[in-house]
Amino acid sequence: MSLRNIGGGTGLTKLVDSSDWPSQESVTHSPCEEQNISNSTDEMDQVLRLRDTRIPSSESFAEKPHYNRNDSDTFSIHDNKHNSILDMRTETAGVCEHQREPQRTYLLTICLKEGRGLVIRDRCGTSDPYVKFKLDGKTLYKSKVVYKNLNPFWNESFSFPIRNLDQKLFIKVYDRDLTSDDFMGSHGVVLNTLELEKTSEMVLPLDDPNSLEDDMGVIVIDITLSVRDGKNKKHLNKGSTIEHNRRLTESMKKSQLWTGVYTITLVEGRDLPLDGQGDVFVRFKLGDQKYKSKSQVKKVNTLWREKFDFNQFPNGSSILEIEVVGKEGRKCEECYGQCEINLSGLPLNQSTLFTSELDPGRGKLVFLVSPTPCTGASITDLVAPPLEEPHERENMLVKYSFKNSLKDMRDVGFLQVKVIKATDLMAADLNGKSDPFCVLELGNNRLQTHTIYKTLNPEWNKVFTFPVKDIHEVLEVTVFDEDGDKAPDFLGKVVLPLLSIRNSQQVACPLRKENLGGLSKGTIVLELEVIYNSVKASIRTFTPREQKFLEDNAKFSKKVLSRNVVRVRNLYRAVCHVNQFIKSCFQWESVQRSIIAFMDTMELNEEEDEDEKESERKGLMEKIHMVQEIVITVQNLLEGIACFGERIKNTFNWSVPFLSNLAFLVLIMATVITYFIPVRYIILLWGIHKFTKKLRNPYAIENNEVMDFLSRVPSDVQMAQYTELSSCSLHSPVKRKRASP
Repeated sequence: MSLRNIGGGTGLTKLVDSSDWPSQESVTHSPCEEQNISNSTDEMDQVLRLRDTRIPSSESFAEKPHYNRNDSDTFSIHDNKHNSILDMRTETAGVCEHQREPQRTYLLTICLKEGRGLVIRDRCGTSDPYVKFKLDGKTLYKSKVVYKNLNPFWNESFSFPIRNLDQKLFIKVYDRDLTSDDFMGSHGVVLNTLELEKTSEMVLPLDDPNSLEDDMGVIVIDITLSVRDGKNKKHLNKGSTIEHNRRLTESMKKSQLWTGVYTITLVEGRDLPLDGQGDVFVRFKLGDQKYKSKSQVKKVNTLWREKFDFNQFPNGSSILEIEVVGKEGRKCEECYGQCEINLSGLPLNQSTLFTSELDPGRGKLVFLVSPTPCTGASITDLVAPPLEEPHERENMLVKYSFKNSLKDMRDVGFLQVKVIKATDLMAADLNGKSDPFCVLELGNNRLQTHTIYKTLNPEWNKVFTFPVKDIHEVLEVTVFDEDGDKAPDFLGKVVLPLLSIRNSQQVACPLRKENLGGLSKGTIVLELEVIYNSVKASIRTFTPREQKFLEDNAKFSKKVLSRNVVRVRNLYRAVCHVNQFIKSCFQWESVQRSIIAFMDTMELNEEEDEDEKESERKGLMEKIHMVQEIVITVQNLLEGIACFGERIKNTFNWSVPFLSNLAFLVLIMATVITYFIPVRYIILLWGIHKFTKKLRNPYAIENNEVMDFLSRVPSDVQMAQYTELSSCSLHSPVKRKRASP
């Protein structure tokens, strides 16, 4: 089962895009494992002999760090700065050492340096190029994406063992796109023409037989073909292997960790074209992070007033791409215009106003960008968690103490997650094993572990930390199976509200299905700790909640619709019961009343004749889409009504003690204030505040504090989906210490 498409992050976006998942071999340092790694080069001949029958093609999920794996082969990665090569061996069975025949093997080492004069594939006059190296139909390596550049610079190296030189290595260049990647040309290199033990720089002109372009640019590489014999195979020792693994882990960290946040406020569109009925919305894109605004009715001056955050990565793109799109019906979309903004160099902690012109005569877009530095995101090994560093815990407790309640209101808290291991996972591969890796999501922030291959009981032993912006967020921990070029397969998921975390307690949580409706196979062992400021968290409760970039588009589901009808009916019965009880208290009698709610579209009878004539002129698919939109609207309306009632109920039955205590405290404060201050003065002050809000802050986001509070209260469905930490089995501290050598 593949990941579903979701509407960031970390980009955001589609969580399921196969290019959004980096892969990496597991790194272990036990003596037995180090011995296996150091001895792996002795079995290269055996591995290469089996490669033709057992190798599945594989390439990375991301453009940033890339690691290649073969089912019965070795792989190696070369580092430019340290000139070291790491060979890692996977399982091979059924071949004895005395059966191996001595045969010469080679090592192909390639450094992808740069591209020059590449072709344009994007409408903005540039391209987002990356390179694939293919041999015998299999992808050996895939480079990172260089955004908005026709002369990209990569400086990436890798190595691969070669047995047969009568092959052709293909270098193919693609333009990264939202849907399908565009081909930018290729070049082939015949391996038996290379000179042994010599590094050669090659300038490879790109070509595409199906393209009319004469000059498609060139790719510059350094290539070396060396002989692998018994002497030079054993040049790797344990120290260099461990050091190289450490550098690979550091590379993975840099590709995921963000150092700043761009807060973007979409204000309005001015002088937009009016070409018929429909809606208009805005798409934002920064690297791999994507955001789609709410749809508004087409107007000359359209107001949005939306705020969202994009993370700033050290080596990420700083070009913000904006597209204004008009939509009429379900499928028809028209681009009103595009613009690009370079976010590098903007002043920190200050809002910069942009009034960007779209295509000539197509209007303008007004928005603000505020860059702020961000700390708190990290990835470390289990042996050195951040909160166990000297004085680090004390510093965090001071930072989020009561005396610092009015400093940096956006920084509410700090979350540390130890991802230790998973047990008894589902087998996703034909060999009865899986290649699991784990993804952690907190709001729109996402981090992930490395991949451990061919196991149902992986041990990651990693520690992740997140900055907390809203204590009412939930941590989603999802386990996937890496599946080569395809989207990863879903194995299980756990959803944990931050307010339910019991600090420093190791728990084994059962994995759930993708829709969180039932249990999946396997458990995951976690240890969580959250530190936060209660005053900041309380104030944040009455502000608009951040929307996830990756939320699903609404789809019709008979099961969801029937569930929402039952929820609304139960709420209606509860209201009627309360009303009946109150009446019986005053009238000293019990009068049963039945009210039947007709949910049919009663007003359609008057216009039935007109609708029938109009529907005859419409195609079948358009009518189906129209009916589907109506059903989805009804389904979402029922869900909204049910959630609203259930959240009010859960507030008063103390389902979330923090929120119930907060509501109780607000009611007490309101009672005290109204006792000492006349109500007319309170209403006067409230009116002055509301009427002068736009004058004091012209670009303020309108919000309703009561609705913002209720949005934090979980509904009955959400509470059923959350994992109860009290029901998870506990692991003793002794086991935890043993897991941290």
